[in-house]
Amino acid sequence: MPPLLALPFPAIDPVAVAIGPITIKWYALAYIAGLVGGWYYARRLVMADGLWGVVRRPTLNDIDDLIVWVALGVVLGGRLGYVLFYNLPMYLADPIEIFAIRNGGMSFHGGFLGAILAMLLFARARRLNGYTLLDIAAVVVPIGLFFGRIANFVNGELWGRIAPDFPYAVVFPTGGPLPRHPSQLYEAVTEGLLLFAVMALSVRRFGFRKPGLLGGIFVLGYALARTVCEFFREPDRQLGYLFGTDLGPLGGGVTMGMLLCLPMALVGLAYIVLAARGHTRPRRPAEEAGDAPVKA
Repeated sequence: MPPLLALPFPAIDPVAVAIGPITIKWYALAYIAGLVGGWYYARRLVMADGLWGVVRRPTLNDIDDLIVWVALGVVLGGRLGYVLFYNLPMYLADPIEIFAIRNGGMSFHGGFLGAILAMLLFARARRLNGYTLLDIAAVVVPIGLFFGRIANFVNGELWGRIAPDFPYAVVFPTGGPLPRHPSQLYEAVTEGLLLFAVMALSVRRFGFRKPGLLGGIFVLGYALARTVCEFFREPDRQLGYLFGTDLGPLGGGVTMGMLLCLPMALVGLAYIVLAARGHTRPRRPAEEAGDAPVKA
């Protein structure tokens, strides 16, 4: 019997579709929904003339091609980030497991860095402003974060800390008999819905006229949202707390997620200041000439 102050976990099959030996999991659908939703929203942003001013924008064809680069960057970076940041000793002992993505193990921070690298390489190949591509991504990424965290909840993974007195705590099948915070849903709301609203308001207010500004707002906003949620999220078992277990009133302790968010917050704040002062604006005449034509 679960404790009185707890909700039973809604046992949702992690496999969304099964056709013979072929199975499609909710997690894969979450990635697809995030990429497709982000691609559609990015196209709408590129077509909005009032957001751009004199800053050169990518074409619709550029956005169509960019999504492939970003998808590869997210998957490769997310996997490599998990290997390096969260479980390096295990993978050094058994390197073949690095390629066993079906067993799980993805890092947002690694995927974030992989996506940035992919966009910068794409910008170089197409002679676009890298800051502009990062700004577009900053506005659309919360869509993928929302669906990804919902998929984490469906899979019953990345659950929260023990919360015996919280009325909406959940007993997760793999989390032991005690009720826990549904921290995946907290992250879906803060990193997904709330950050999406912040970025939508920011792009409406500032547009893409100051390259790097929207990217800075997103990076800082994600770092703050993730840090707050880390107070409710159970740290990875192989790492635990990094610097003690008594950080604040919630009995926290510093986690790897918090540690990785610190440089993100500093970088985000730095780019907000630089963009606001005009230091990130393109300087080459070709980039100042005006809007690139938008192709259907």
